[in-house]
Amino acid sequence: MEIRKAYFADERNDDLKEIGQSRQRSDAPGHVRGITPFYADRILSDLQHLRMVRSPHHHARIRSIDTSAAERHPGVRRVITAAEVPHNIYTVLSLINVGPEDEPVLAFDKVRWQGEPVVAVVAESERAAYEAAALVKVDYEMLQPVFDVEEALAPGAPLVNEYHGQNYYRYDSGDGRRVVLGDVEAAFSAADFILEARYDSNPIEQAPTETTGCIVVPDQNERYTCYSGTQAVFFTLDNASIILDVPGHRLHFVGGTVGGGFGGKVDCTVEPIALLAAMLTGKPVAFIYNRYEEMQISSPRAAERIFIKDGVMKDGRIVARQVRCLIDAGAYSRHSPYGTQKAAAHFPGPYTIPNVLIHCQCVYTNRTPSSAMRGFGVTIGDFALEVQMDKLARMIGMDPLEFRFINAYRDGDMKAHHQPTEGAALIECLQEASISFNWPVADRYLQMSSRERREV
Repeated sequence: MEIRKAYFADERNDDLKEIGQSRQRSDAPGHVRGITPFYADRILSDLQHLRMVRSPHHHARIRSIDTSAAERHPGVRRVITAAEVPHNIYTVLSLINVGPEDEPVLAFDKVRWQGEPVVAVVAESERAAYEAAALVKVDYEMLQPVFDVEEALAPGAPLVNEYHGQNYYRYDSGDGRRVVLGDVEAAFSAADFILEARYDSNPIEQAPTETTGCIVVPDQNERYTCYSGTQAVFFTLDNASIILDVPGHRLHFVGGTVGGGFGGKVDCTVEPIALLAAMLTGKPVAFIYNRYEEMQISSPRAAERIFIKDGVMKDGRIVARQVRCLIDAGAYSRHSPYGTQKAAAHFPGPYTIPNVLIHCQCVYTNRTPSSAMRGFGVTIGDFALEVQMDKLARMIGMDPLEFRFINAYRDGDMKAHHQPTEGAALIECLQEASISFNWPVADRYLQMSSRERREV
């Protein structure tokens, strides 16, 4: 026993030696010297280039597709339509145990957002690929689009995504994710003040320096190497394996070096079709977004519409909080159902409120599909909640920092999710903020602790 204790003591001491020490990142020298290889740095002979024919419409039915002129264009190796994709639907939802899958790799019946891919053209040069893509003729029947989340939920709204049957994602718990604690209506009736506010955000593009893309190289024994900028190498490999109906051991993904992603390179939108193009042509294929595509086609942070209603007492205690959040997934789910669930769990904020009602919905519109961006499902909600906290403090004539001290959760407080708080540190963060920024607060707040709730 003594030996065991001594061993762990030494182990802890070794760990503590790292605290406060500056350690160089292993990849830093390559980055600053400009010699780190990124996916697009591969120089390959006979490299083919893939460009997409994309929908110019937000919502339309595809009547017919004529690729004959593109196929005859000089330099074209292959023109790929939905019929040639073995499993023509992205599987990101099933891979995270969420469903149903709802986004085709190449559109075949309808287009549901402006920029949706319809036909892939593979040619020996970028110029030839662009020129041939312009020759593809798609006959569209225009349909009414819907761009606003509340309009999408209104009776009689155009149906965006037939895979769902309604313009919202249906969870196993119903039309959205809910968090319920106590009785908000009774608490609102007893509150001294009530504040209701609406907060809106726009889609936010991650804007990485390196645009989304990959290069696929045929290897021996029907294997293919995919050099990719994805943030999720194995996730992308699994997705591509299912879409192409090939075993995963035939796909060798090389990644890990990402020229900026911030959550925006987890959607697996380029690798499956580039792999298919390499399989059909037997040539190395590059599919790389230009800057226009990165800004207009890649999935942004979702736009959100948030309605917050708070009941507060004269002494500063928030006694009720009701939140309704509508998250704009765009035309397809991608990771938005997961982000919506995260939003619902986070919306009460780091505050102890005895009565809470949260309702978050993942809504479909004819906008660019949204997906992950750092802290997605949480960041915009945090903005709204903290602006609301400032408004509440002003309404009752209280310092906004002291108002947060009063409502900050402590260890043992019951969260809205019916779980006791553990490891709270908001009180201490507020104290440090007060000292660091010379923001005066009453001494009693500097005596508070997150370890317990007590009057001081």
